[in-house]
Amino acid sequence: MKHGDGTTPGAYSPALDGLRALAVAAVVVYHFAPAALPAGFLGVDVFFVVSGFLITRLLAAEVRTSDGIRLRAFWGRRIRRLLPALAVLVEVTVAVAAVASTALERRGLPAQTLGALTFSVNWVLIAQSGDYFATVGRPSPLLHIWSLRSEEHTSELQSRG
Repeated sequence: MKHGDGTTPGAYSPALDGLRALAVAAVVVYHFAPAALPAGFLGVDVFFVVSGFLITRLLAAEVRTSDGIRLRAFWGRRIRRLLPALAVLVEVTVAVAAVASTALERRGLPAQTLGALTFSVNWVLIAQSGDYFATVGRPSPLLHIWSLRSEEHTSELQSRG
């Protein structure tokens, strides 16, 4: 079997990256042109299912090779892989928000930025508004980073199960 063909347990599978890219593209199209792709929000579900599968596959491989899960090591690898790209995304987003947002919209941005970089923006937004989904006006430009924390919850639950 060739490495990267997706048939070897834990092997890289370009098709799964492609599926996740299509899911993200569907969500982006839905946000900018909802009439063009009315069910584009389903891309979020597809993305989470594929990401959950990949996380589960990594954790299962670790259990097979070491009879357990070293959750701190898993988180460390995840942070090293995600944080550089996340830092760039947050930096660009905050720079654009500084120019394109109102003073009221920028008010909570420093705490949201810290929350985004610590995978806890969902809790920051709840603390700031009291109701996570009932946003008045435009939502935070960092709102979608809540998905990273959701995946962390998944890995925590899987490691206990």
